[in-house]
Amino acid sequence: MVCSMCQSPEEYKKFFIKEYTFWRIELHSNQCYLGRCLIILNRHTENLFDITTNEKDELFTIGSILNNALLKGFNPNILNYSSLGNDMRHLHLHIIPRYKNPVTFADTIFTDERWGHNPSPYNKNFEISDEVYNKIIIEICKNLT
Repeated sequence: MVCSMCQSPEEYKKFFIKEYTFWRIELHSNQCYLGRCLIILNRHTENLFDITTNEKDELFTIGSILNNALLKGFNPNILNYSSLGNDMRHLHLHIIPRYKNPVTFADTIFTDERWGHNPSPYNKNFEISDEVYNKIIIEICKNLT
């Protein structure tokens, strides 16, 4: 089975945010939760406990930096984290900003329909334009410090 995260198909390149030594950050393709991102291991493994000490250290550094960028850029009420591996068998973590009230960004309204509950199942039909994707990426990048 070919791992699409290892192959990095063209369709995912538009979601790229930043590359690090061991990990990369990408915007999740579905933005029903404004600012939802993935932190993806650059090499293939399925198990969180298979990562090296250097990979672990970098993951926690990136997680902290991304957390701060999302809080500064979008002001969510809380951040959720998940790593399930059910559909995509490549180690990655979801950072999911959650919003108690609707948020407007780039003239688009984002409503957290599952506020106060598990973020899944989420609205898989939620769509935004490429322009809005780009504005979200720019906002995250400018706050990655």
